[in-house]
Amino acid sequence: MQPTPASFTIGMLIFPRMTQLDFTGPFEVFARVPGAKVHVLWKRSEPVVSDTGLAILPTTTLDDCPDLDLICVPGGPGQIAVMDDEQILTFVREKGERAQFVTSVCTGSLILGAAGLLKGYQAATHWMSRDQLAHFGATPVARRLVVDRNRITGGGVTAGIDFGLYVASLITDEQTARAIQLALEYNPEPPFDSGSPENAGPEAAAAARQRSAAMLGERLAASKRAAQRLGLLASA
Repeated sequence: MQPTPASFTIGMLIFPRMTQLDFTGPFEVFARVPGAKVHVLWKRSEPVVSDTGLAILPTTTLDDCPDLDLICVPGGPGQIAVMDDEQILTFVREKGERAQFVTSVCTGSLILGAAGLLKGYQAATHWMSRDQLAHFGATPVARRLVVDRNRITGGGVTAGIDFGLYVASLITDEQTARAIQLALEYNPEPPFDSGSPENAGPEAAAAARQRSAAMLGERLAASKRAAQRLGLLASA
């Protein structure tokens, strides 16, 4: 068992039209880690509204954010705008370069990529956008949790809970992470076996892609612009 740190500083970025469960899943775990201080980060202090209308209140502005032991970036449709926001990308890059752990959930890994933090690393993201990781010099991996040195990336949305528990075991120890899992009664028994494209089947996966086609096109264009700025993709 490793000693629990006296303090461990976590910064969780939020932004308009993020997917709230990308954030709230790991937040629920991190908030229960002994010694952890969790900062909920945005440019300003007013509430930030998710893609489904849930308002979340930041606790710390980007300008007031201290050095972080861990930075965590969620995803969601609002990630597309973040990919072109140099203030946020610079913040993520600078905090990530000094952090012990650089992490994300869902398409938050594309933000890490746009900040230049995933070149040469394996990474996960939502299955519909997994191929876009390659634009940032990352190796896409089809798993709910990918660990490559100090880069820890979760797959789509609900993977954030698995991700959070694993990170909690690194910050403290496995016994503490197991106790948090028990407290949360995280013992999933989904009513349907359709939570991955492989299990849902090709027709359902194709229909999901079709419903999201416009958003996926915008996301791909944003990824290509970010990769061009990093010199990882030639201009069209």
